[in-house]
Amino acid sequence: MPSLRITIDRLLEGAAPKVPRQELSHVERLALVRRYGDFSLAYSTAVQQKLSYFGDSDGYIAFGTKMKHHFALGDPVVHPPERPAYIRRFVEAAGGPWFVQIGAETARVLASLGYQVNRLGIDTRLPLPDHDFSGKRNETVRYSERWLLKKGYSFEEDKRSIFLDEIARLSENWRSERIVKRWEMGFLNRPFADHLGADMRRFVLRGPDGELVALLDFDPLFSDGKVIGYTTAFKRKHVDVTPHAEIGLTKFAVDRFREEGISVVTLGLSPLVDIEASGFAESSFWRGTFQRAYGSAWVNRSKFNLQGQAAFKRRFHGQEQPTYIAFRKGTLVEMLGLLRLVKAI
Repeated sequence: MPSLRITIDRLLEGAAPKVPRQELSHVERLALVRRYGDFSLAYSTAVQQKLSYFGDSDGYIAFGTKMKHHFALGDPVVHPPERPAYIRRFVEAAGGPWFVQIGAETARVLASLGYQVNRLGIDTRLPLPDHDFSGKRNETVRYSERWLLKKGYSFEEDKRSIFLDEIARLSENWRSERIVKRWEMGFLNRPFADHLGADMRRFVLRGPDGELVALLDFDPLFSDGKVIGYTTAFKRKHVDVTPHAEIGLTKFAVDRFREEGISVVTLGLSPLVDIEASGFAESSFWRGTFQRAYGSAWVNRSKFNLQGQAAFKRRFHGQEQPTYIAFRKGTLVEMLGLLRLVKAI
């Protein structure tokens, strides 16, 4: 029997503005991503469960619904010149939905529609081949790789040959030290899967005894049917492994991508980092709230280690690209709905 909370959620979602859903199959969504999925969240919008889709056979906006409100995830997956039209149609159909982790172009369109646009954080981009790990500022990254090799660790790409139960054990071990252990976050991050999805890549680190001690999964970025880059989707590491593991494994993967002629690697969202004026009409309340949350010892200790995640990504000295959140009504009730949608509470 459904819990009271689930029952209430269903009632509230039923009261949300009625948005026409496009019944796109998994194959159809991936086909659109392979044509237009040039931003970090594109692949996740196509493969994440429990999302809805607004659009047609030429493109879509992915969205979730919680507490009577709709929340669009990322930019539209459609031919870029057509994105403004899809945004306008969705705004009208969904009754002023929120847009979460969007780029500057989507933010600009929404600002023209009377939305407030705040900075949500940064996405770290490593443009290849220009970005490499030479120079003094990258000495700590190079040292991590050298240290691991000297101690008998080994890097490899998983060509779908590693046993899934070995990956499952590593993931369970990693989760045992998480701040929130009972569930994985959703929406902005889809749940981890032991197996790889189509076009994903996985790189692993083994200890001196051959044990799997860390892994990094990457989602592809596309343009016109070709893979142009990758974005970090998941990471798992043994609770007792050296801090050098994640740094060295990231360097190993990025170096492989550079050798293959890949044009960009993104490290994904660092939430609530560098919350400055967005350059658009915005909410001063939410700007101040985001700043306080990032600096809060309680949030970083008991909810999500925002500062630790940002510090890790900044080790790689990439380009920090702002991401945005946009809304017409930035109420506490809507924010509560978003936090519940991402399973932060």
